Amino acid sequence: MRSITLNSSVATRWRIAGHVPVSLGLATWLAVVPAAAQTTGPPVTAADYARAERFLGPTTAPLVLGAGVRATWLADGRFWYRTTAAQGPLTWLVDPRSGTKTPCDAATCAAASGLDNARSPDGRFTAFIRNWNLWVRDTASNAERALTTDGIPDFGYATDNAGWTQSDRPVLVWSPDSTRIATFQQDQRGVGDMHLVSTGVGHPALQSWKYPLPGDVVVTTIQPVIIDVARAAVLRVQLPPLQHRSSLCDDISCRGDEWSDAQWAADSRSLAILSTSRDHRHEELFVVDTSNGRVRRLLEERVDTFFESGNGRVSWRYLPASNEVIWFSERENWGHLYLYDARTGALKQRITNGDGNITQLLRVDERNRQLYFAAVGKEAGRDPYFRHFYRVGFDGKGAQLLTPADADHDIQLSPSGEWFVDVASTPTTPPIAELRGADGRLIAALEKGDLSRLVATGWKAPEPITVKARDGLTDLYGLLYVPTTLDRTKKYPIVNHIYPGPQTGSVGSRSFSAARGDAQALAELGFIVLELDGMGTPWRSKKFHEGYYGNMGDNTIADQVAGMKELATRMPWIDLERVGVYGHSGGGYATASAMLRYPDFFKVGIAEAGNHDNRNYEDDWAEKWQGLLKTNADGTTNYDNQANQLIAGNLKGRLLLAHGTMDTNVPPSSTLMLVDALIKANKDFDLLMLPNRGHGFGNEPYMVRRRWDYFVQYLLGTTPPREYQLGAARP
Repeated sequence: MRSITLNSSVATRWRIAGHVPVSLGLATWLAVVPAAAQTTGPPVTAADYARAERFLGPTTAPLVLGAGVRATWLADGRFWYRTTAAQGPLTWLVDPRSGTKTPCDAATCAAASGLDNARSPDGRFTAFIRNWNLWVRDTASNAERALTTDGIPDFGYATDNAGWTQSDRPVLVWSPDSTRIATFQQDQRGVGDMHLVSTGVGHPALQSWKYPLPGDVVVTTIQPVIIDVARAAVLRVQLPPLQHRSSLCDDISCRGDEWSDAQWAADSRSLAILSTSRDHRHEELFVVDTSNGRVRRLLEERVDTFFESGNGRVSWRYLPASNEVIWFSERENWGHLYLYDARTGALKQRITNGDGNITQLLRVDERNRQLYFAAVGKEAGRDPYFRHFYRVGFDGKGAQLLTPADADHDIQLSPSGEWFVDVASTPTTPPIAELRGADGRLIAALEKGDLSRLVATGWKAPEPITVKARDGLTDLYGLLYVPTTLDRTKKYPIVNHIYPGPQTGSVGSRSFSAARGDAQALAELGFIVLELDGMGTPWRSKKFHEGYYGNMGDNTIADQVAGMKELATRMPWIDLERVGVYGHSGGGYATASAMLRYPDFFKVGIAEAGNHDNRNYEDDWAEKWQGLLKTNADGTTNYDNQANQLIAGNLKGRLLLAHGTMDTNVPPSSTLMLVDALIKANKDFDLLMLPNRGHGFGNEPYMVRRRWDYFVQYLLGTTPPREYQLGAARP
């Protein structure tokens, strides 16, 4: 850390005035200067950093052979994929019918790839947005024409703005016969604005966009429409404006260009729309007659906390040919599939049962009345986060596990449903890619991951661990990273790398990754690093996921503390007197919360891009997990329990706050509000503002290096190498 040196009287005057010393560098570094950390060990050298750097992705990923398989399916049923090999990347073209693969020029295979969702099923048209209206382009002639003409600013067709994310790609669903488009007018008129300004020579550039917040009276809504492509005629669906919500994610489109909760009938004569209430507690499934826009409500579900229609993908299906609906619900503590009558809305029967969640309904075979789905937690004795692939009859009979290996299975299903690519791996074992038929039979072995070159460098896998939650009963799962040079006779500080959810967890995917961020690299500098999925994160039971609903300030921190204490009883080389924590975005929020709520336990924290008070974050995400904002007669609110600035006075340890000044996801005012509270509480802290950076600066070399420096100096208690350059060429 570098700052301008001030004499004591000047420094005192600056603090009284509410200012802090300033220095200049690659990023703006502000520091309320605390007492210097005690140096208790030998300095960490540039050579130590260079060795740690070899554990990062740019170095480790190329050393894993036979990895990266991602099937791109072609119209004729074949697919191609790329993989890593000793001689460099290879591209293969696979014919599932013969079970053979042949080398393919990468450019040739890519040119033969399938079409994206903005293109009509028959391939004739591509839809796009121009001046708030929806247009189509003839793919043969490139002729363009407008389908709508009355779109205006903040009330445009097929536009997508969730506040935290915006896209120029149209959000729509083509009818199967390519004659019509289901979309909406997104109404942002009167919605509050967000503003950011760039940093540079001259006048700053102002960036403004609509960004609704919890408690706002006016938030974004949508008005569904059906557009006749040939006639450029707009039919308005006879529904009042719906909330700009998805039943799964915090945007109307969970996949970028597809209206997640709209499904056409196969004959294009009707359309199903699932509407989610503002607080995510009430779902209504409507069926639209696409000839006249008339609507009937088919079914609804109300919940006490939050509804989700799947775990990773929307898992309801509209099946008018058989007058049925496949419905996903967690009403019985696990995510299961149910069969409803599409005429009466009556439940016909439950399809799946038992412990474990259906994560994604991947295929509905109406002819043979079978469902194909991914699920977690259904295989006893296995990691409950491992995904497996199954099929079952509409009647719940004939359930079959199609991927028996004890691993996490990444399923890549062919459009026809005849075949699937199964990439099986774990956090400690490399991927094995196989082509299988719909019945699970092996057709061809594609790739077998090889770690020999990686292991030869001294790499080691993280250790999967299980500990008890705060209740002393519930199992929690995570990964532990230790130095490859671990000396069990010494004591090591432990660093908690946290992401609290509620939409995901600290560990993330259970598939193989050689680097998994910088966790192992950080461990190489002399730390134990823990990633633990606490209560309140998804993919376990509904009760587990609701662990801190309405109290986001919880952030699973009690579980992190309990887990580290348990690990220390098993591993005496863990030093609980030196505990650090870091995270990005929600993890940055949780980091500051940990430092403020458990100030005697966590000694050093690095909070990057944190949403420190969700009243200042986009409405959809916050209102789903915290509930609608309510103000009490005394001025307190139900959001006070999650606001970090309200407990800023609790800070005791070393806290580094970092934020990008052009972060359109979590605007920098979120961190600056906490800064203001810390100043008012007369607390020492460090602040790093990165000019013109967006939300994803956490993996930038400068931020990674500063993170390492901070833990080395204040948790390890020694001197880091001065201004080490990550990514620089070395002999």
